[in-house]
Amino acid sequence: MSSSRYWELSVPVGPEVSEGLTNFAWELGALGVVEEEAAGKPPRLRAFFPKTEFAAALEERVRVYLDGLRALGFDAPGEPSVVALADEDWADAWRAHFRPVPVGRSLLVAPPWDRPPRTGRLVITIEPGRAFGTGQHGSTMGCLLRLEALLARGATPTRAIDLGTGSGILAIAAARLGVGSVLAVDEDPDAVASAIANAARNGVCDRVRCVLGGAGGLDAPDAPLVVANLLTAAHLRLAVRYGRWVTEGGALILGGILDAEASGVGEALGAHGFTPRARVSVEGWTTLQFRREPGPRGRASRAALHDRA
Repeated sequence: MSSSRYWELSVPVGPEVSEGLTNFAWELGALGVVEEEAAGKPPRLRAFFPKTEFAAALEERVRVYLDGLRALGFDAPGEPSVVALADEDWADAWRAHFRPVPVGRSLLVAPPWDRPPRTGRLVITIEPGRAFGTGQHGSTMGCLLRLEALLARGATPTRAIDLGTGSGILAIAAARLGVGSVLAVDEDPDAVASAIANAARNGVCDRVRCVLGGAGGLDAPDAPLVVANLLTAAHLRLAVRYGRWVTEGGALILGGILDAEASGVGEALGAHGFTPRARVSVEGWTTLQFRREPGPRGRASRAALHDRA
């Protein structure tokens, strides 16, 4: 045990806290983070750290973070534990979690070390890393499902915008499904670097342009398709701006919404010229698809944005 160079942090999690705790683990210096679900057991988050960290201090910082979440009214279902991990177990624990995942009727998300045999599905190769979006999380899967369903109808958009691109998975999927040009935006430099590398792995660098910047300050031409896998608070903040980025009659796909929060997001977007068209729920996360209405109702969002400028 003393020869191990790694710690494993394990924490039971629920959908309300999983994403925040994942981000916190990265901030603490995690080398990798996975979320696992086993039959009959609550989901748990596993994060791996170098042995240069002190186990007791690491465990205490996570416990304080969870206590803070509980004080805010969130359900933090369990206590953290930190144990030594054998060196050979580190790679196995990390890679074993990321297997090819079929999505919808035509997609297969796979890590680069596990290229599956040809099945007729379109393979999206994503390197798991610090950037969010590997196809394992319910919010990412919901966005992929709606994206696939929308683009399967024909009349594929020539342009799209992916806000909060993370690993680039949604931008890459859109390009592989036929969208001619995708602008992928993220405010995290690690995410932009990851998205660029993943676009290269999938041979779509000529169609996916990755830029560093916050969604709120994006100045780009509108597009017939906009995808944003962000948290509900961000959607509510950006509701007035979505009409600036989506062309009249265009589609808006929003992920990262807890099931209980979906109605509130729908009402906020409805006030800015968007009509709900479809929704899907995966593992407690809802993805909503909207249409930006043409005419005075759809232009109300642009007028509101102009008034605030």
